[in-house]
Amino acid sequence: MDHSAEFRKWKAQCLSKADLSRKGSVDEDVVELVQLLNGREQFFTTSSCAGRIILLDPGINGSEVQKQNCCWLLVTHKPCVKDDVIVALKKANGDAILKFEPLVLHVQCRQLQDAQILAVRSTHGLEVPLTHKGKLMVTEEYINFLIKIANQKMEENKKRIERFYNCLQHALEKETISMTSFPKEKIREKNNSSYTHKKKRNPEKACGKYITEENNKELENDDHDDPGISVTIFPEDY
Repeated sequence: MDHSAEFRKWKAQCLSKADLSRKGSVDEDVVELVQLLNGREQFFTTSSCAGRIILLDPGINGSEVQKQNCCWLLVTHKPCVKDDVIVALKKANGDAILKFEPLVLHVQCRQLQDAQILAVRSTHGLEVPLTHKGKLMVTEEYINFLIKIANQKMEENKKRIERFYNCLQHALEKETISMTSFPKEKIREKNNSSYTHKKKRNPEKACGKYITEENNKELENDDHDDPGISVTIFPEDY
């Protein structure tokens, strides 16, 4: 089986699996972005989060949702209000942390040239401790201040998703036009030469601010080798 056929088979298998996220579906703000990528033969998404505000407590072993030994006291993909955070903090037994996490998108790419289109990363986050051993260490006024910042970051994150979608759509359209403007033999020769050349270089230096992972840990249960390249996206510059 050739590489492209193997990638198509792997893509079909992965996209047919049930969504194992807490929500069980793709976040509304990234549905179009996910559909854009999955609609292209050289890409498919393995997981995504449009951005969220969360309150974590690593010191609880209660009935709340657990992940990596942390308790999720509060999670929302929309702007939140102070009262929701105050109520959630009453359940804290450890060192509760308020966090804002921007868009995260995990994408499998057929080859290195495809991954180069997705070269973005972000530090657009927020992480602040609020309690220690269950005791609130800050004032409600400060909590309200933090929530305003988190909500502002949420709104900016949404704008960045829209910009990233538009830029990616333009890049893919440009690539399609370029591919149809040259004979297949020339394209194959160019791609082979480019791939051979870039294998000799550090991928991160060659492609700017993107991350590649030959073996995606989230898909280690697959009973065959990775036929593609994994890219983790944290959009900031688009």
